Amino acid sequence: KDVEKEREPHVYLSKEEVKEKIQSYNSSVTDKLKMTLNANGIYTGFIKVQMELCRPITVQSSQSQGRCAHSNNETAFYLPDGCVNTLHISSTNTVREVIEALLKKFFVADNPAKFALYKRCHKEDQVYTCKLSDREHPLYLRLVAGPRTEMLSFVLREHETGEVMWEAFSIPELQNFLRILDKEENDQLQILKNRYAAYRGKLEEALRGVLKPG
Repeated sequence: KDVEKEREPHVYLSKEEVKEKIQSYNSSVTDKLKMTLNANGIYTGFIKVQMELCRPITVQSSQSQGRCAHSNNETAFYLPDGCVNTLHISSTNTVREVIEALLKKFFVADNPAKFALYKRCHKEDQVYTCKLSDREHPLYLRLVAGPRTEMLSFVLREHETGEVMWEAFSIPELQNFLRILDKEENDQLQILKNRYAAYRGKLEEALRGVLKPG
């Protein structure tokens, strides 16, 4: 469930404390995605982000590895459920920068302002999901929580319906969305027509058997 709660403060850690936490983190890593502390005190590492997008995304077709393009060189499609992406980031990268990097990796042309990054935490057999502010640092959250994704994971979603910045959508994007909705509606109508046609055929066959002269 989603909950609104006070943001957890970013506690300042000394370079020695960061070093100790990174050593502890790396000793617990099981997927080889370790963190590295640089001489300037900035550390780098990996985060995994699950894509939970309900609406179609718009991709620049000229860069999308041979995808079929529309006349405006863009196409809209739904991202498969459960898609997880791994990003290599630094401790200075903000939530907004992580969102932009994810969209760039998928060649997504949509405005980053349409999306939000959430953290999903497991506490006392409960799952809590909280939207992160643009200024928070995901790698810091990953370091503090440790490498176990069941304790903390990141999720990319669209803003809630009431929060959607409609002015961020271009006319071609909205037209693509309408085309997709029209196609889905026609597909569902065809499925219903086929189902009732099959029922009708069975009923007519049964009637012929009953009315057949004995």
